[in-house]
Amino acid sequence: MELQFVTLAERPELMDVFWDMETSWPEFMLHDPIGNSYYASLEEFADFVLVCLDASGRMVAKAHSVPFVLPEGELPDAGWDFAIRSGLLTRLRREEPNACSAVEIAVVPELQGSGLSGRIVAALRDNAARLGFGELLAPVRPNGKADVGEPMTAYALRTRADGLPVDPWLRVHVRAGGSIDRVCARSMVIPGTVEEWRAWTGLPFDTTGPVVVPGALAPVMCDAEHGTAVYVEPNVWVRHPTGA
Repeated sequence: MELQFVTLAERPELMDVFWDMETSWPEFMLHDPIGNSYYASLEEFADFVLVCLDASGRMVAKAHSVPFVLPEGELPDAGWDFAIRSGLLTRLRREEPNACSAVEIAVVPELQGSGLSGRIVAALRDNAARLGFGELLAPVRPNGKADVGEPMTAYALRTRADGLPVDPWLRVHVRAGGSIDRVCARSMVIPGTVEEWRAWTGLPFDTTGPVVVPGALAPVMCDAEHGTAVYVEPNVWVRHPTGA
């Protein structure tokens, strides 16, 4: 398939149709308060956002990344939320970023499973290299995890007979040259009222305790008496050397 990768900085007019591309994210995933702060500031990160166009000029995939300040030591448990929050603060404080993290890769539903994901991971890594970063970090969401009760620390290490991860998204990243670093246990935190969670999921959320939500990687914890529920999602840090 003939494809063209451009940044929003190169093609700012694509912002007019950027949000029109169909994706397959579960509704509740669209309500992370930290993530939505990033998307509301997308023009600030135009050099770090890739758009994939097919031969007709149609947007078929997009990939977000963010430059941020990473403290010394192991990669943080906060994962996705940490990278975005640090990226926003880095821009606000006019600090010099020393790391770059993937934020999201989305492919139109009809092309999922076609191999496009690996190409856009590589393109995002190459863009990080172009911008001077020695590696691209990725708090990967292993969406093949079907058993919400299985710890991510166990699932992330599961491999097939060929030695590649059983999870499709982790497999994409490893095939693209990435290496699994560690689990980030509270990568994304989505709080809400029980009314909001009912609207997002169609589930009753009327009993205190864990609630299994389709598309979630861990249970959502409901406090029916106080009218709130919180989802804490574990992800997996993957490192991609860029050669820069």
